[in-house]
Amino acid sequence: MFATIKEQHKGVDVCINNAGLAHAEALLNGKASGWKNMWDVNVLALCICAREAYQSMKERNVDDGHIININSVCGHQVFPNADGHFYTCTKYAVTALTEGLRQELRVENTHIRATSISPSFVETEFVSRLYRDNSDKAAAVYTDYKSLEAKDLVSAITYVLSAPPHVQIGEILLEGL
Repeated sequence: MFATIKEQHKGVDVCINNAGLAHAEALLNGKASGWKNMWDVNVLALCICAREAYQSMKERNVDDGHIININSVCGHQVFPNADGHFYTCTKYAVTALTEGLRQELRVENTHIRATSISPSFVETEFVSRLYRDNSDKAAAVYTDYKSLEAKDLVSAITYVLSAPPHVQIGEILLEGL
């Protein structure tokens, strides 16, 4: 993917890591294959993309780039839903990784910024995929919680990207009312 971006666009100036995957795999009886899949997508893929984006920026002397990790409110608190505890673990990792990335960027003396945006439920196919075998449970999620729309997340990303060069927005928690 990054080779194609380099070939077609010369490189990456802004990276928005928006991969997110959940399986209904509880800690006490979940499948290790589901846990591994969530870890690979939600944590390792994010790290690989952040690394490759940084390398692209460094190679081209881009000193004002931005890496935005789309996280989750689950990366800040544990909700009482056993199906989501391992997913929550991966999002806590994203919180820690974004802060670690920010610290490493400072050590490198760069002005490249790193931000974590943590939305609550966004009305997408995420929940219907999570509960693909139980459409009633999927529908209840959007009944129980005021969902955000994709455009709300776009607004947060636009806000972060429009911040003055001397401003580091480290974290945005985005919740529906």
